[in-house]
Amino acid sequence: MATSSATTIRPVVTKADRKAFVNLPFRLYAEDPAWVPPLKDESMGLITPGKNPFFEHAEAQLFLAERGGEIVGRISASIDHAWTPMPADKGGGADSGNWGYLDAEDQETARLLIARAEDWLREKGVKRSIGPISMSIWEEPGLLIRGHDQSPTVMMGHDDKRYEAWVEAAGYAKVKDLHTWELDITRQFPPLIQRIIQSGEKNPRIRIRKVDKSKFAEEAAIILAILNDAWSDNWGFVPFTASEIAFAGKKMKPIIFNDLVRVAELDGEPVAFMMTWPNLNELQADLNGELFPFGFIKLLWRLNGGFSGKPKVNTMRVPLMGVVKRLQASRMASQLAFMMIEYIRRDSVAYYGSTRGEIGWILEDNQGMNSIAEAIDCTINKTYRIYEKTL
Repeated sequence: MATSSATTIRPVVTKADRKAFVNLPFRLYAEDPAWVPPLKDESMGLITPGKNPFFEHAEAQLFLAERGGEIVGRISASIDHAWTPMPADKGGGADSGNWGYLDAEDQETARLLIARAEDWLREKGVKRSIGPISMSIWEEPGLLIRGHDQSPTVMMGHDDKRYEAWVEAAGYAKVKDLHTWELDITRQFPPLIQRIIQSGEKNPRIRIRKVDKSKFAEEAAIILAILNDAWSDNWGFVPFTASEIAFAGKKMKPIIFNDLVRVAELDGEPVAFMMTWPNLNELQADLNGELFPFGFIKLLWRLNGGFSGKPKVNTMRVPLMGVVKRLQASRMASQLAFMMIEYIRRDSVAYYGSTRGEIGWILEDNQGMNSIAEAIDCTINKTYRIYEKTL
């Protein structure tokens, strides 16, 4: 336990502590028009061992800052034992650990929280602290440093703009930036991209198909196989475990729609995929994080678009996209990507009433994906930064 100026940093132990951990942002961001209240039940599940399968290969400790009987800050410290076997240049290393979920009323509280997380990591033998990772790389990595005026899309984070200076004052330096790209999906793509798409449509070797949600497990296995191959050399990549696949599938299934997820086949073999989600944050923003007693009914009604079966949202997010490694950096890879993007763009506008797309996050040095985003006239709208520090 650490104290300073009547501020106490203490570990989260009880269910009441976890509830306080989840509730804090609701007070700190109450006046931020861009912040979207997360669903509290989901947030509780993510930080609770036994509910989130992340804890099957990781250990973590949550901390609260308390002053004058009020919770004024929070942070997590964790070690992902699926992350540490990776080489250091891919973000891993046997002596690496993470912190995340940083929220604080003031810089002094943030300093104390980061220091306490570092102490916990040191006690575990960690010599390289990387953050924020809240709490898995597949959840909410990075600190928002650009785009604070825009609300986050589904499963993306939002941070107080003061945090960047506070984290850097604690001795942290950039290790990687993650970008999201936005575009007006009501506009046709540039003529060159349209010709590439039309050429692909004439190629009998290529088939772009919708997924079949009634065969969810089979389709998920196909997508996961492509993902594990396509992303395996990326910085920070941690393969999904079987438990995590089931957990993610259950969580994502309500926002999976057949026409928003495409698989590209070449000579009958699945070689690429693109997953798109309606921006759930638009549908839940007014629920204040509560599903009960009436939030669940409202959200279900909105997800089904009333009686239409399709939610009406302004923004679509592309969280995952991949092409098998053997095709990467080839013209075929770009052609398949443009075709999937175009087909989903058309359906998003025609059937969901969407006008805007957001692609990402994408690593700043992922040249292939960043080039595709630039080619279809996307612009970077948000940047999330991951920092590191030698302990």
